[in-house]
Amino acid sequence: MSFIVRKGEKSDMNSVMNLINELAVFEKLPNEVVITSKDLEEDGFSFQPKFKTFVAEENGVIIGMALFYERYSTWKGKAIHLEDLLVTKSKRNIGAGKALYTAVLQYAFENNYKRVAWEVLDWNTNAIEFYKKSGASILEDWQVVHMREENLKTFIERN
Repeated sequence: MSFIVRKGEKSDMNSVMNLINELAVFEKLPNEVVITSKDLEEDGFSFQPKFKTFVAEENGVIIGMALFYERYSTWKGKAIHLEDLLVTKSKRNIGAGKALYTAVLQYAFENNYKRVAWEVLDWNTNAIEFYKKSGASILEDWQVVHMREENLKTFIERN
């Protein structure tokens, strides 16, 4: 293995931001990213961090990341939401994605979380197959619902 996986640090957030932008391009939504490296630094490393990260690093270069945060299930209790997991395109298929995935699941297991949940695009068949092989369940009958900032504003102004 030519890389290591470790907890993300504040100084990694520029590299994490680059990976987030790469993911947005991969998901065909390059103009949707509005956060900055400074946002990541403030939100992830403040007195009450909003998220945690693991990074895959090869020869001092961040080649992948997993970003996750705690949430709460009214049925299960404390849970983790895996927001994003990405390995830069040139470093895929070396095991870094699986190592990051394993780090998040290990963290959840060791800290007694009852569930880890995330979304996957229906056309990302490689990821879907990987998740299924790992024992994860794909919930076909659930729909992801988002209320975007502009719709939130409109809703509040009308109500």
